Amino acid sequence: MRRLRACLGAAAAVTLAAAGTTALVASNASGATSALGNRWYAAAPYLMPLDNDPPDPAAIMDASGLKAFQLAFVLAPNGGGCSPTWGGTAPVSSDTAVQNVISTIRAKGGDVSVSIGGYGGTKLGQACADAASTAAAYQQVITKYGLHAIDFDLEEPESENTAAIRNEIGAAKILQQNNPGLYVSVTTAGTADGTGWFGKQMLLEAKSQGFTPNNFSIMPFDGGFNGAASQTGALTNFNAILRSTFGWDEATAYAHEGFSGMNGRSDTGEYFSQADFQTVLDYATSHNMDRFTFWSLNRDRQCSPADNGGRTSGTCSSVTQNSWDFAKYSVKFAGATPPSTTPTPTPTPTPTPTPNSCKTAWSSGAVYTAGNEVSYNKHNWKAKWWTQNEVPGASEWGPWQDEGAC
Repeated sequence: MRRLRACLGAAAAVTLAAAGTTALVASNASGATSALGNRWYAAAPYLMPLDNDPPDPAAIMDASGLKAFQLAFVLAPNGGGCSPTWGGTAPVSSDTAVQNVISTIRAKGGDVSVSIGGYGGTKLGQACADAASTAAAYQQVITKYGLHAIDFDLEEPESENTAAIRNEIGAAKILQQNNPGLYVSVTTAGTADGTGWFGKQMLLEAKSQGFTPNNFSIMPFDGGFNGAASQTGALTNFNAILRSTFGWDEATAYAHEGFSGMNGRSDTGEYFSQADFQTVLDYATSHNMDRFTFWSLNRDRQCSPADNGGRTSGTCSSVTQNSWDFAKYSVKFAGATPPSTTPTPTPTPTPTPTPNSCKTAWSSGAVYTAGNEVSYNKHNWKAKWWTQNEVPGASEWGPWQDEGAC
């Protein structure tokens, strides 16, 4: 593992205050273009550019009309420290791989937002000393890639850490002030009541700091949801929470509210079809909500017949679909018309690949390090990091990368 430099201190964050977005964009080498309209950043689906079999963003753009992508996730280094990395392992400071993805998207007239946090790994709000140093770490990301948008994905266990949430919200406020015009979304867990106790505490922290992002988005999945009706009910309840917390009227609350869904089969076995997405999209547009996004483009394609749609995958949806079906709902939310396609009675399934030979069988007692390969349940798996007694495939965010049937 490479040693990473420490994050910038509070003084460095203060010196950025007068820089502004224009100067930052002009000084970076990312090929930054003019900002898209905020509606595109609000519609940007999540894409993991370095993991979960990343799809070609240019192909997605051509097939769906999508222009904006939410790249995930920026984390603290796995080995400790307050410098931004991709996934805890790839330092932003020396990155070229993600920058090449961004350049491809921008060359076709699109743009990206970057999401920080997510479900796994150590977040910078947990690792950095205070809000100023947290903001300075994120400012490195904004400056390097010439960003016009950023997403704070505040999930467990960070959402249960009062100091970390104070750092994240404080950092978001600093970045908003130091980068005029920056589109800022804050994403957190959804429940049937809108959001849970920790989500409400996060909103109170934002209120206490005088911070108002473009939107607060909830993720109504992995919580006993069952189709679109349960999701729109959660959005209605979340609107009431925003009203009571900030003193907004209903329209103002909806104008600061967002939806972040999960296409196909969720982690807990819920299913969300194209029809469910259309229903939530209709709700979002009719209530003038600010954001409509989903997790993820890596999953926006049909699984191979070998998968049978019976498990949650990071690389396919486990529902019948044509590639990039779900991305087209984001395009509609942005106000554009997706390219027309010739309808087919049944989507053509992905051909079953020729199975690879199986690696040595996984053992619960063995210790595995990054790059080790095993077989389990007729699939080969590669370890992402050190692991012991963690079953391959038990979680999309676990230590094992699925390498296909064997």
